[in-house]
Amino acid sequence: MMKKMLLVFLLAGFSICVFAQNEDSTWFVNNYYKIERLIPMRDGIKLFTSFYIPKDSAEKHPFLMTRTPYSCAPYGEDKFTRLWASYRMAYLKEKYILVTQDVRGRYMSEGVFIDVRPFNKNKKTNKDIDEASDTYDAIDWIIKNIGGNNGNVGVLGTSYPGFYSTEAALSNHPALKAVSPQAPVTDWFIGDDFHHNGAFFAMDGFSFYSTFGKPHPLPAKDYGEGFTTSIKDNYKFYLQAGAVKNLAAMIGDSIKFWHEMYQHPTYDSWWKARNARTGLYNVKPAMLWVGGLFDAEDCFGAWNCYKATKTQSPATNSKLVMGPWYHGQWSGEGSYLGNVRFASNTSDWYQQNIEIPFFNYHLKGKGSVANISEASIFFTGENNWKKLAQWPPKNVENKALYVQANGKLSFEKIEPSVTTIKSLKSFSEYTSDPAHPVPYAEAVHDDRTREYMTDDQRFAARRPDVLSFKTEALTEDLTLADPVMADLITSISTTDADFVIKLIDVFPDDFEYAATLKGNGQNYPMGGYQMLVRGEIMRGKFRNSYENPEPFIAGKIS
Repeated sequence: MMKKMLLVFLLAGFSICVFAQNEDSTWFVNNYYKIERLIPMRDGIKLFTSFYIPKDSAEKHPFLMTRTPYSCAPYGEDKFTRLWASYRMAYLKEKYILVTQDVRGRYMSEGVFIDVRPFNKNKKTNKDIDEASDTYDAIDWIIKNIGGNNGNVGVLGTSYPGFYSTEAALSNHPALKAVSPQAPVTDWFIGDDFHHNGAFFAMDGFSFYSTFGKPHPLPAKDYGEGFTTSIKDNYKFYLQAGAVKNLAAMIGDSIKFWHEMYQHPTYDSWWKARNARTGLYNVKPAMLWVGGLFDAEDCFGAWNCYKATKTQSPATNSKLVMGPWYHGQWSGEGSYLGNVRFASNTSDWYQQNIEIPFFNYHLKGKGSVANISEASIFFTGENNWKKLAQWPPKNVENKALYVQANGKLSFEKIEPSVTTIKSLKSFSEYTSDPAHPVPYAEAVHDDRTREYMTDDQRFAARRPDVLSFKTEALTEDLTLADPVMADLITSISTTDADFVIKLIDVFPDDFEYAATLKGNGQNYPMGGYQMLVRGEIMRGKFRNSYENPEPFIAGKIS
């Protein structure tokens, strides 16, 4: 299949149990019972915890725990969450004790909540607590107080619960045998959620924190709604809102973390303390890092926590899985994302071949993990999983793409080189108008979409304030299997700018998916489709340092 490449430059919780009875839900209620407990921490604070426990006492059972800021709901020992409607039914059939805990200061747990609470490696008294110590205390309590357990505990969680999973791995409780941080919140200044390379993601931050950040000094079952607006076009809403200070006025003074974020505009000690990678030393449990290649929120965490663990804790049994998923998609249908199809249910393959065997082996001594490779990566161009002995894989060749005149992009180096840039007589230029910014997607949306990570990019390539450079049609396969780095040589008319670079796969004009491949049912015309493969933003002033930003000198090449 002939393809082209295009480079573009441009500025869990669980649900409440209301259900129709079916075979699996009946089995769950008949074979499990639920209890709720307040578990004391070392400083006296009690954390609300729910347990789903097998009625079968013929064997002893392992624990599988999720610690979450998103609620243990539904509350009440007679109310069951819809576990039978998810792949976690497999853990029920394996007779795990499933545990969910409201973290400190959230929902029905006592204490004060602190966002991405820093890890404290020098705890000396019972007042020195963090999420690792809370996990240790919770594990210690459940092992000693919940009967019928086999003494083994696993922890998993996605997104913010992924952060708590990372912190759980630092608890060093001897009963904790296996942990799977999935799309874990890791570094909210450089790569996750609210900032990418220092650029503030106002849309994600504002929509999330207007609800999530509401203060609750006392335990509460419901946090209510956040900020609402009659404007259902997010492009229009954020354009009208303008500066961050205007969003701050809308969100109010009570949302503490929102204000803390922009009180720390550089990568200072406050942010560094909230980098979850800093504690990844001497990690004891087996680790399974999971992420999505097209995760708009937390793609950064799984890659970089895996790398940090390999470097800082080389004796740790640590594995990496990256599938073609949006945020958390590995828990559901994984055959497609937006208009792009993957030829199989990638999520089901991951669940049955990696995650469930991983926990069964480490917590039950059942089966084998011999088939779980060091890195299991899905390559979307060929729609195939690759099992790799290391990441990045061996024999990776670094190849450069060079921008040329007339919108060309080539693997052949041309002059003038970077060393002679000051004598450059030709250049590509665009004008960015803050009153008409480049949108992140083509359609009108109320909320930020998850599908934009694979969306058709022709809408951007057609804009006059976007520079596009395209290769000739590729005559052989090109596999991308390492970080993409962009070297820009720029001159701007101001002292700072945000640069967005996209790597795009251009489909052949006559391309169409086979009718047998499961998709979203919308039959989008795929001929000439420009699929976003990778895209990222860089705030120019952080080009040399996140700690010490440097303004541009207007008109100077740098």
